[in-house]
Amino acid sequence: MSLATQGAAAVDAAAALCLDNQLCFPLYACSKEIVRRYGTLLEELGLTYTQYICMMALWEHDGISVRELGDRLFLDSGTLTPLLKKLEARGLVARERSLEDERRLVVRLTDEGRALREAASHVPGQMACVVPLSPEEGAQLAGLLWTLLARFAKEDDTCEL
Repeated sequence: MSLATQGAAAVDAAAALCLDNQLCFPLYACSKEIVRRYGTLLEELGLTYTQYICMMALWEHDGISVRELGDRLFLDSGTLTPLLKKLEARGLVARERSLEDERRLVVRLTDEGRALREAASHVPGQMACVVPLSPEEGAQLAGLLWTLLARFAKEDDTCEL
């Protein structure tokens, strides 16, 4: 390898480690900022962001298994179980064994959990006001992120160089 080629490779390696050249960093920073903005809205509901997305999944699909809920939220059981215990302690959800398969744990909304949906109905509209994207830009970004998540679900973590 010539000195010029070695020099170019060193520049490329340095550029590859530059924070501004990473996809992960703006995703992380934006995610953190959006969750922070949700926090102020969710505080009045007594929910964390993770509890909120869990409740949204249950408002959409009440009576799903813990496994299905974890898959839907991209959460492992080590994160989901304590989350569900807190929601259960608040009286928002109940966990019960499936009648069809006792190994399967099902999560159901309580009356209080269903009522919270109405109290939370203003949150998406208020978030739309604090995220500085047009509806078209928001839809485009969401589409790209869902595409990325779907591709991650199909792949393993190996990369052949």
